[in-house]
Amino acid sequence: MAEIMTFPETPVREAPAFAIVIEDDASPLVRLIGRTLRDSSRIGHAHEVLGRSGGTVVVRSHDTPQSATIAFRGDTIAVTGGVVSEPDATVVVDLRARFAAARESAGDVVLAADTLRALTPPLPHWRAAARHFWAVTREIPGIPDVLIVDADGSERHRFGDGATEYLMAGPPDLLAGVFSGADDFAASLAAGLRIKGTLSQMSVMTAACWKVRFDV
Repeated sequence: MAEIMTFPETPVREAPAFAIVIEDDASPLVRLIGRTLRDSSRIGHAHEVLGRSGGTVVVRSHDTPQSATIAFRGDTIAVTGGVVSEPDATVVVDLRARFAAARESAGDVVLAADTLRALTPPLPHWRAAARHFWAVTREIPGIPDVLIVDADGSERHRFGDGATEYLMAGPPDLLAGVFSGADDFAASLAAGLRIKGTLSQMSVMTAACWKVRFDV
């Protein structure tokens, strides 16, 4: 049977590369922001925002005490934990909804809007996201030999070879979100991601999802 395309592959455009710098022993939020900005830089998304010559933006979680500061410095972007005094802008976001704005931004509204755009790169196709996920998590101790991905019954792909298997199934957008790290694994389960495996496999796959989401 011919393969059914679910949605088009995200094109990668040639764009300047930016250095995304995070502090040592960074918090999960700092790592999440850093990984997301690197994704934007890699695919050429919002490169005019990433290349700003100056500006500091505080990013706050809408339902937890987590906060971080993004400092734009031309070809370098620094992400640190906490809040700097008198930032140029502040955005309050839902970390479980791909940095969606949860409240009205404060300060420089243009800088705030630009930052939110930089934090929301388009998702890769779920197949590309799954392929990358498998490549970077394959060496985690205890991970199953085979990952089976089912995109709502329209497509099914296998990654790896061996005796132990783990199935993840759901809508293409949800699969792309969890495999790329844009979506939290537990939140994805609540949103309709389906899994089939043992409890120990679920624990390992949770660690794999954290590795991709937080780039650890």
